[in-house]
Amino acid sequence: MLSPAAARDRAVSLIEQARKQGADAADAVYVGERSQGVSVRLGALEDVHRSEGEEIGLRVFVGKRSATIASSDLSPDALAALVERSLAMAGEAPEDQYAGLAPEELLFRGNPIDLDLDDGGDPDPAELKQRALAAEDAARSIDGVTNSNGSSASASASIFAIATSAGFSGATRATGYSNSASVVAGEAGAMQRDYAWHSARHCDDLEAPNEIGTRAGERAVARLAPVSIKAGPMPVLFDPRVATTLLGHFVAAISAAAIARQSSFLLDALETQLFAPGVTIHDDPFRQRGLRSRAFDGEGLPVKPMDLVSDGVLTTWLAESASARQLGIEPTGHAVRGVSGAPGAGPSNLYFQSGKRSREEMIADIKHGILVTELIGQGVNGVTGDYSRGAAGFLISNGEIGPAVGEITIASNLKQMFAILEPANDLRFRRGVDSPTLLVPQMTVASG
Repeated sequence: MLSPAAARDRAVSLIEQARKQGADAADAVYVGERSQGVSVRLGALEDVHRSEGEEIGLRVFVGKRSATIASSDLSPDALAALVERSLAMAGEAPEDQYAGLAPEELLFRGNPIDLDLDDGGDPDPAELKQRALAAEDAARSIDGVTNSNGSSASASASIFAIATSAGFSGATRATGYSNSASVVAGEAGAMQRDYAWHSARHCDDLEAPNEIGTRAGERAVARLAPVSIKAGPMPVLFDPRVATTLLGHFVAAISAAAIARQSSFLLDALETQLFAPGVTIHDDPFRQRGLRSRAFDGEGLPVKPMDLVSDGVLTTWLAESASARQLGIEPTGHAVRGVSGAPGAGPSNLYFQSGKRSREEMIADIKHGILVTELIGQGVNGVTGDYSRGAAGFLISNGEIGPAVGEITIASNLKQMFAILEPANDLRFRRGVDSPTLLVPQMTVASG
């Protein structure tokens, strides 16, 4: 794996070769990663892996024709062949009037902000094994846990570099650590399983293994002896670990590509009251040690913190350059990409801001409802917003959380859900996409 400076130089060199051989414009992306991990089950080692790889992708433009090719062979001969093939493919590609690099006048200039994404660590397998064992031991120590699906611990380091013929080049390095446990509670036909995990950029920020394991065990035991419920309309609380899926549906619907294709249920929602007043959805690329933090986007454009929804009003689409041209707007600095294909659009560290009421206050006001802790299957129509998913969780009765419920279906329409949902005040930053508990005051809930 190259250093950030060497990765950036390699991308710049590849672009120069492409320009010399006839490309009107080009960009190149380098991705290198080193990862290692350990898995255990029932106190015994199951798997140890370590890998290191690198790839570089070249996108060339000949007029309005373009092609992208990637290679894991970075030798001079292989890169020369990569340039030759990409130009040949571009010559045969159909014209795309919206294709092209990000506008030169909008490119990021200056020195990237230090986001503290790299702690320089490279733990040995013995350390990872002890972390995995400790998480599993804690989970198995919970009364009622009867088996284990295993526990794992991993560490990684990655380099991302991009260069464009319009004059931008940049590179970043980041580390990552994770720890997880999954266990089974109960016996025979009454078994239930659950899990817990945590990821962080710095090893020092990773939760203690015993905390992760204890949470996994307690979650599995709490799901024992599920009860049936009476179907009908009722309030639904989305636990934070599943509430983030609503943000995923939201992001897909405000992608400029979806808007340009007219395949989004939010097609006419820009600058309208999409959520209730007071609801804010914020995107923060500059969070220190954030899992999705970045100093520039996948096209070399500057990024900035911004409210995608402010006081309930949808403020923007998420647009990379090609979709922005289709819509007649400027790109928003949300381009994301790998080494293959054209850039797409996506957020950085995205979250619902906390609301005013606590989760406990919300529960206290519910006479009959559901707390959802797991979602199963798909069942979301991105064109109409119709929403129907299998779920599991807990019954809420007379203001208290009761027994577990399973094999239920929750249904509504995302636009209707967005209009009435309420965030609780229990937001914690644990992922790249975060949410507090979300209350949707009415959904249709059915058994089986």
